[in-house]
Amino acid sequence: MEWMCKSFDELGSALLYRILAARNAVFVVEQNCPYQDIDGRDPHSLHLVAQATTSPSDGAQIAAYLRLLPPGLAYDEASIGRVITASSHRGTGLGRELLARAVAIADAQWPTAALRIGAQAHLEAFYGGFGFVKASEPYDEDGIMHIEMVRAAPRNA
Repeated sequence: MEWMCKSFDELGSALLYRILAARNAVFVVEQNCPYQDIDGRDPHSLHLVAQATTSPSDGAQIAAYLRLLPPGLAYDEASIGRVITASSHRGTGLGRELLARAVAIADAQWPTAALRIGAQAHLEAFYGGFGFVKASEPYDEDGIMHIEMVRAAPRNA
């Protein structure tokens, strides 16, 4: 597994294409949620990617991905969004590694900022394992129940 965390400008067109294709495959096709994925926030975010090479002819495929948004971009807090694990890598612990890496990056980048996520409600316990606590009542987003969850800042301002 190859891990990388890059700014938008560092992604390059081929990697960006694979990321957008992976996001589309999970959110639009698999979860049947047609929505505007390109929201103007990617250029201001960090992109955490795990790539796997299944065979030399196939090249690298996105195994897991999420984006980290700085405070003030989507919420007052820093935030995590567009969290995906490819269906071929689910149940392997890759999602846990993805979140652990994301929390560590966010803590280093924005040590005085809390971290917020709009989580699918059925994943409350998963995110709770990383210190996130429920911060809203459930709400429907694109036909899937979500909740806001917040993790306290590692250091006070």
